[in-house]
Amino acid sequence: MFVAEDLSVLSRPAAAPDQVLAYGNAADQIADVRFGDQRAAERPLLLVLHGGFWRPQYDRKEAASMSAALAALGWTVATLEYRRIPGDPDASLKDIASGLEKLPGMIAGHNGRVILVGNSAGGHLALWVAAQSWATILKGVLALAPIADLGLAQKRNLGQGAVMAFLGTTAAERPDADPLQLAAPAARIVIAHGTDDAVVPLEISASYLAAFPCTRLVRLQGSGHFALIDPLNSAWPVVVEELQQLCA
Repeated sequence: MFVAEDLSVLSRPAAAPDQVLAYGNAADQIADVRFGDQRAAERPLLLVLHGGFWRPQYDRKEAASMSAALAALGWTVATLEYRRIPGDPDASLKDIASGLEKLPGMIAGHNGRVILVGNSAGGHLALWVAAQSWATILKGVLALAPIADLGLAQKRNLGQGAVMAFLGTTAAERPDADPLQLAAPAARIVIAHGTDDAVVPLEISASYLAAFPCTRLVRLQGSGHFALIDPLNSAWPVVVEELQQLCA
């Protein structure tokens, strides 16, 4: 049974970032930085990747509430913007790679490691990074309702054709962009997914788990898609606990 999705978190006001940093020359190659407290220096930097089916009308503002809440819990958080150009997935992938390479050295208040926190399409991007051999800075990935299997997502027509709109072709033609078709990640992977997600069904994450059994899949009973990024939702403490365990 799917629940009616509560979208309020997407437009909820959040504390402004402490800094906005550019990691490239394009308008979307920027990140909002929110600093944690004295505990942050002993913790990884959280690099947050927003969702929105890779479409240009959805941006990092949708992750602002979550990012501000994580900073209030002591982490230094960089909320990454990235180019979202229909039919040009490499622009998004290159931006995530560039942000991961450059931002940790530009930001104070962390221990030099990175945890990627990605939701929905951002979860796909986080899992893609985790499969890359160059991503040695990663401590782990927390993927929230990720589009973890592009082939199955295309088959299920998620986001009314979002996968083909993103790729400009079929998932089968771009296995290099599909985390399910890549090498097993070296970093720890935790996926949290609501059982009542009407946007990205739980079966997408279950498919990733079947391919990579070392993944930790946390099923949140009765939760929808946006519950996992909403600090006011009852699912939020589970997200925080999983993040704390990743940092350990």
